[in-house]
Amino acid sequence: MIGYLILSDGTTFEGEIEGNFLEPCEGELVFYTGMTGYQEVLTDPSYKDQIVVFTYPLIGNYGINEKDFESKKPQVKGVVVFQATAQYSHYLAKYSLQQYLNKWNIPYITNIDTRAIVKKIRSNGSQIAAITAKRRVLFEQKLSHQPVKEVSGTKIETYGEGDKHIALLDFGFKKSILTSLLKRGCKVSVVPVHSLNEIHDLSPDGLVLSNGPGDPKQLENQLPQIFELISKYPTLGICLGHQLIALSLGGNTKKLRFGHRGANHPVIDHKTGKVFMTSQNHSYVVDANSLEPLPVHVRFTNVNDQSVEGLVHEHLPILSVQFHPEANPGPEDADWVFDEFLEIYVTARREKVYA
Repeated sequence: MIGYLILSDGTTFEGEIEGNFLEPCEGELVFYTGMTGYQEVLTDPSYKDQIVVFTYPLIGNYGINEKDFESKKPQVKGVVVFQATAQYSHYLAKYSLQQYLNKWNIPYITNIDTRAIVKKIRSNGSQIAAITAKRRVLFEQKLSHQPVKEVSGTKIETYGEGDKHIALLDFGFKKSILTSLLKRGCKVSVVPVHSLNEIHDLSPDGLVLSNGPGDPKQLENQLPQIFELISKYPTLGICLGHQLIALSLGGNTKKLRFGHRGANHPVIDHKTGKVFMTSQNHSYVVDANSLEPLPVHVRFTNVNDQSVEGLVHEHLPILSVQFHPEANPGPEDADWVFDEFLEIYVTARREKVYA
């Protein structure tokens, strides 16, 4: 049936939708540039409350499997693609993209001009939009003001039996972060956002602040607690975790016009001078100007727009990255970040270099 993607500025794109959606699907409209990885994108908690436009014209050709989920269910609000094929081919695939979206009642629109939509977002920035069967929609913009609390877990869960105990602070973590730590021989305790006060009882060797959805300033009430934690334990921050570290130290964040979402973002490591490709998914960045009076220096920078991609503290074993070292989807060029954190930063505490 004919359907519409209507932007909050009134721009309307016509396509086709399946199902009988009585109410418009409303969310922040963003785009993802990767050619593959749609299953990971759909289940990444960082996409909570967002309608994702896939720029690659054919999505669904390798189906959906039971292995590559980043969380237990899809997190996106809606999906926009030019063509969603029902004919998939992969030895692990269990069902098609459409079957998966229909199972979870996720609205999607196809046969729509995704190139024009992306050009609109790039020119005017991300904005609220709706997938609907009606030509007009009254935007309610009832988006969650606390999306992190909606995607964070309900209780502390521990995995693995390694000799290094890492507390993974769950702001909406991707499964691949946990997997990356486990395969490096770590014991990992996943700590929900409402249980941060229990971290000291775990006596971890280090902390990993995870990715997650929304504006990092929505968690401003917890910044003093985060500062107290990262001042005591070796810390790695990833994406939202990186932004929260900067805020807790006294820095500032700002929203990009249309964000970084894709698997080919070049980043330079100022320590080595090397450029590597990264997977990214974020709307907000750390404001470089706000860092000048702080005891940190910029370790990583985005080659395309010179935005801050990572920090190192001058005195404490704190490392943060805006990109996703675990990738999934994307290149694994940056997975060494986990090794550096565990071998240098966590080891420093064990050797009592840091009190």
